[in-house]
Amino acid sequence: MSDRNKQVWLVLSHGFNMDGRAASQTITDKIPHLLDQGIEPIVISAITGRKDEVIEHHQVLPAGPVALRFDLRHYLKQRISSRFRYRVLMTVISLLLLPFMLVEKLFIRIETHWSWAITVYFTAARIIGKRKPVLVYSTGGAYTAHLAGYWLRLRFGLPWIAEIHDPMIFPGLTKSGMRIRFSGWLEGKICKHADVVWWFTEEALARARARHPELGDRGHCIIPGANAPNFLRAPYRRGKHLVIAHFGSLAETRNLEIFLLGLRSVLEINPQWAEHIRLHLYGGGIDPVSARALRDFPHPGMIELFGRLETDPKTGESGRDQVLKRMNAADCLLLLHGTVPFCEEYIPSKMYEYLWTQRPILALVWHNPQMERMLRELGHWAVKADDPDLIASALEQLQARWMRDDLRDSGTPSAYTTEAATRRIIALAHECIQRG
Repeated sequence: MSDRNKQVWLVLSHGFNMDGRAASQTITDKIPHLLDQGIEPIVISAITGRKDEVIEHHQVLPAGPVALRFDLRHYLKQRISSRFRYRVLMTVISLLLLPFMLVEKLFIRIETHWSWAITVYFTAARIIGKRKPVLVYSTGGAYTAHLAGYWLRLRFGLPWIAEIHDPMIFPGLTKSGMRIRFSGWLEGKICKHADVVWWFTEEALARARARHPELGDRGHCIIPGANAPNFLRAPYRRGKHLVIAHFGSLAETRNLEIFLLGLRSVLEINPQWAEHIRLHLYGGGIDPVSARALRDFPHPGMIELFGRLETDPKTGESGRDQVLKRMNAADCLLLLHGTVPFCEEYIPSKMYEYLWTQRPILALVWHNPQMERMLRELGHWAVKADDPDLIASALEQLQARWMRDDLRDSGTPSAYTTEAATRRIIALAHECIQRG
């Protein structure tokens, strides 16, 4: 398709091209599929990600001091190798911005990145005048992209499609009153004015529709999925240890405590299993709850902490490639969902990565029937995240299967792909464009 015949989409994404960020991966991985379908995306993002070399990509700073300091901190940390120089420069920047930050925090206690929408609006207005996009596509992540999308909808009347990564309002929300009101107000504007809006889970869509009946059939659930890894998989071989591996970040609301209670229960009945079961942990730091649970665990030799894997200077192998190798070699992948109300409307993006490995998954799920159904239909374990007895039972089943060498790859590629999600988005977008 010639460039002249391509549809131009204006994409607003704060975290575009930020390696290792789920909010970035969700949109960045869609770009090749949009291009394949004759869409020309023009992206406006923050400066925190990598400048794209394939598509038109505008990186803009926020207008407010709080977000400006946040973005500069991330930007400079990536580019200044000397920790001392970085700290000196950030101290100077922080002191210069401090009076303005205090005013913003005192009077505008909403999402940190809200002011990014201001510069996005003016940048987008210039692009709209020059490139004539057929629609605006806001995605986040940070709600500020949707705020800019709303303003552009009011000003230019272009079709607006919105992708909501995480629920904006949910039970047990602990944000400040002003921030909660802002989230509720913005969700209402999205549900009223967006031509197409989608969430990543059925429950998130159902609750948003209950809060905003005017959403009607413009609301959808689209599972984001993940791209197949560009990686040559090696066939599974059982080793001398049953390796249960967890990849990704831990937090006080998504920790190892209950899993270790279940594992401890199994070992009290079968202490000899401690010789061949291993728990491997990959990713960032250990949260306080997990750290305490690890200290109290009576078999410390079973647990190995690998931290975040970086590029190997000897082989040149990237951290991502090393992670994929170890995912594919693990006997079982541990998926922690969390134990807070937010989880009822949320599925970790890590699940879609795990599914591509074709390895068995043990998922600790909190009040999310959709997530449980998706995993069980593919033969994985999905147990209640707060029930050590059910976790212990699943571990006993896992141990039995490992003993009889019955943990081979499933042989079934994941059906939850980024390409499938993108094709559905394009179909919905074309419908709203045709409606005018």
